[in-house]
Amino acid sequence: MSVEEKLNQAKGAIKEGVGKVTDDKKTEKEGAAEKVVSKVKEVAEDAKEAV
Repeated sequence: MSVEEKLNQAKGAIKEGVGKVTDDKKTEKEGAAEKVVSKVKEVAEDAKEAV
């Protein structure tokens, strides 16, 4: 697992949380998207290593 991708997932989760607390839908969606992209990259790296 990539430490960088884990950090990006955490950053996305924080950004999403801040968006929820401040009722800023744009920030919330950006955070959720960052989280998903990082997770996809992590899964792809894991799959690549498994092969």
